[in-house]
Amino acid sequence: MAVILDQQDIEVFIGLDVGKSGHHAVALDRAGKKLFDKALPNDEARLREILSSLSGHGKVLLVVDQPATIGALPVAVAQASGAAVGYLPGLAMRRIADLHPGQAKTDARDAAIIAEAARTMPHTLRSIAVDDETLAEPGVLCGFDDDLAAQITATSNRIRGLLTQIHPALERALGPHLDHPAVADLLTRYPTPATLKTAGRGHFRARLRKHAPRAAERLTEAVFAALSQQSVVVVGTSAAGIVLPRLAEQLLALRHQRDDIAARVEALVEAHPLHKVLTSMPGVGVRTCARILTEVTGKHFASAAHLASYAGIAPVTRRSGTSIRGEHTSRRGNKKLKRALFLSAFAALHHPPSRAYYDRKRAEGKRHNQALIALARRRSDVLFAMLRDGTLYQDPEPRTLPSAA
Repeated sequence: MAVILDQQDIEVFIGLDVGKSGHHAVALDRAGKKLFDKALPNDEARLREILSSLSGHGKVLLVVDQPATIGALPVAVAQASGAAVGYLPGLAMRRIADLHPGQAKTDARDAAIIAEAARTMPHTLRSIAVDDETLAEPGVLCGFDDDLAAQITATSNRIRGLLTQIHPALERALGPHLDHPAVADLLTRYPTPATLKTAGRGHFRARLRKHAPRAAERLTEAVFAALSQQSVVVVGTSAAGIVLPRLAEQLLALRHQRDDIAARVEALVEAHPLHKVLTSMPGVGVRTCARILTEVTGKHFASAAHLASYAGIAPVTRRSGTSIRGEHTSRRGNKKLKRALFLSAFAALHHPPSRAYYDRKRAEGKRHNQALIALARRRSDVLFAMLRDGTLYQDPEPRTLPSAA
């Protein structure tokens, strides 16, 4: 989303404070005269009517405070009507609002502030380019993928909690391996210690080999060794035997959905011109690539430090005289992008240069998460250069010590 630089031909500036069921619009002409100030339903016909009437004064610029989700329909209608479209980022909106008199928080006031900012401070606006449409679908799918990941975590935790309740030793044997489909499949058939003992090693091993042939023997021995450590039946085991198979089936279904979404995201991401650039960096897979595209592509970053600050991985310095000194991790920034870069840095620990940098930070006394954040910060500098130049990732050249004279 590039900054809107040229507004010489704009005659009408519409500020739209969007809402779920309705919006509020304020329209100003170039001189600041109010042309429109009314609530609008979230309806295409009414939006088209207002845009058509205001276009009689000249070319229209519609500015919203949320270009996606609840602001998607006004943006689409304005683009279809031939109007220029932009949005005012939330942080800029709040700072500009502080410059206006009054403390009221109303839709009408917010819409007026947006319209005035569009008229007098064009540098604060961002355009909604056609390229953004190519990222809309991956953005929706990535959001759904995040929801699925959260549900998978919650379901896995619930399974481990039930296993710990009825048989702690069995949870220690199976819990760490719930990420493997073979373990979830086993729990759909053998959810309790009694069913496992009845099945015996042979049936257990045979079912396990269908999905995890290499781990079948090891897991079988671990499970039956755990069964021998407890002879009493805990109250609630029968109820757990009803719930656990359903949770295991739910876990398998969620993982299947996530795999399907990943395949669809991959097909969309592969069509993007920056796909090869991003995936050339170690630790950047399909999901991370899609998240970077949806959160970074098209936005204007003046420097690598600007990108790191936007992602919330740049250290924040606190200094006030001699009493407060030091740096801490930022709690601001784009949390989705920060998480993607953090997980990408973790995935890149198998990459020798990345591992060497991580180990160096650990040797300096940083904790695991601090070292990963430092690695993510270093990688964001490389990412900035790759996006700026459209070049593939290259390993850093090894340092050479100066030869002795």
